[in-house]
Amino acid sequence: MTRIEREERTVEAMIRLYCRDRHGTAAGLCAACGELAAFARRRLEKCPFQGAKPTCAHCSIHCYRARAGERERMREVMRYAGPRMIFRHPILALRHMLDGRRPVPELPRRRLRGPRPPVRGEPLPT
Repeated sequence: MTRIEREERTVEAMIRLYCRDRHGTAAGLCAACGELAAFARRRLEKCPFQGAKPTCAHCSIHCYRARAGERERMREVMRYAGPRMIFRHPILALRHMLDGRRPVPELPRRRLRGPRPPVRGEPLPT
């Protein structure tokens, strides 16, 4: 299982735990939590770190938009479910804690599109 797949399972488990306890859903997720889980999956698919992804608490990129309230909703889910994960999903919780001890990688640089601009003193390309 890759780091991204494990992070996806951990986030899904946290959202399920939160939804069951806070929204009273016995099976599956309520509509709001289902949307949050789908959004989290999309963000993990697009993560520039991929296999070297740090835990959310140590990440330099904010995946969840503050304007739409997703960041605060996800923070609430993680604050509630995080301490309870050790009892419900001990292996995922342990792996997540170990992942949190990894060094945070540098953000991958974006490639420039098109030719690079000429450096001062360099002849212009023809």
